[in-house]
Amino acid sequence: MATSKKFKIATLGCRTNQYESQAYGAQLRAQGYTEVAEGEAADICIVNTCTVTASADQQSRQQLRRLARENPGAKLVVTGCAADRLGDASGALVVLNKDKERLLEIAVPEESWPEFKIDHFAAHTRAFVKVQDGCNSFCTYCIIPYVRGRSRSRKMDDILREIEDLVAHGYKEVVITGINVGDFEGEKGEKLADLVRSVDSVQGLKRLRISSIDPDEVDDNLASAVLEGKNTCPSMHIVLQSGSNVILKRMNRKYTRQVFLETVRRLKKARPDFTFTTDVIVGFPGETEGDFEETLSIIEEIQFAKVHMFPYSDRERTRSALYPNKVPANVIDERKNKVLRLSEQVAFSLRKSYVGREMEVLTEERGKGHTDNFLPVLVGDVSANELVRVQIVENTPAGLIGKRL
Repeated sequence: MATSKKFKIATLGCRTNQYESQAYGAQLRAQGYTEVAEGEAADICIVNTCTVTASADQQSRQQLRRLARENPGAKLVVTGCAADRLGDASGALVVLNKDKERLLEIAVPEESWPEFKIDHFAAHTRAFVKVQDGCNSFCTYCIIPYVRGRSRSRKMDDILREIEDLVAHGYKEVVITGINVGDFEGEKGEKLADLVRSVDSVQGLKRLRISSIDPDEVDDNLASAVLEGKNTCPSMHIVLQSGSNVILKRMNRKYTRQVFLETVRRLKKARPDFTFTTDVIVGFPGETEGDFEETLSIIEEIQFAKVHMFPYSDRERTRSALYPNKVPANVIDERKNKVLRLSEQVAFSLRKSYVGREMEVLTEERGKGHTDNFLPVLVGDVSANELVRVQIVENTPAGLIGKRL
């Protein structure tokens, strides 16, 4: 057993990457490796890259160079969605997404590695569990299907065992995640709704969330599973990208503005406290001022608890990179700032309506946490991973203020 060896993992991008990096860490620790402290050199470095935007590419490249510079004698392994482009230039061992779960077997074949799974999620009290990988959608702006491959799902039994282990290790909240989690299909044809119901029945679990999902994938069966569950949270991250049908079509999204609104309104009608977060891309080729205003109008109507905003950038090998009518950089910047300002305003307005209410908060770090419908709350001197009942006494730009009951 390699009792004295050190490792370092740098993770960029999505929750799926975060899950995979946690699994590498678990495998390494099981073999006696320890994570480096500040100033220590590593024996093996893993960079789990992201290529969803030009900025993510740049950050991945910077991390790779930094780790190579700071750990000159280390085995450097690059994986993730930018691996095939960045690895060749760095001299690192490249492990493509299709081989991610075998990364350590490939990098250090002389050792016998345990199963690729997690039993804890470092620095988090909310555990993200990968249930699916790959994507079949081929949106015109997105490189992910080309670097992650087609959709494939884990076995239900394996997922449930992993979540049971996480709950046994003290996790109260689990987030089901994947590259396109709505595509989940178990080995016996189970759909995401079936998985949600099964996970919801895990003894000891307090909260269950679903990560990013498209509005057309929230069918009646999934909506019922979420609305009727014991531990399912009344909050979902439903992807918008644009409020304009013209732009959605050019993006090759599989839904319309109307489908998005109908999905959200249906959930909100069933549970008035249901809240939503979303993703928005500004400056897609051909986006007019009218198209952009349609996006703003949806943000204003829905009052999202949080909006993740992405300025459009061309990605090599995507169809949209070849589209004409590119939006000038200064216009993209203006639209980005408008979305950010409006998003802060509507989130503040949404939170304000909860002042005076009693709510339960799960703390993710000392003094800070979220309600089950994903409103941020400051709760004073309360340790992490505690479920506390509070009265909401004030709304601030940083979140609600809760007085412990």
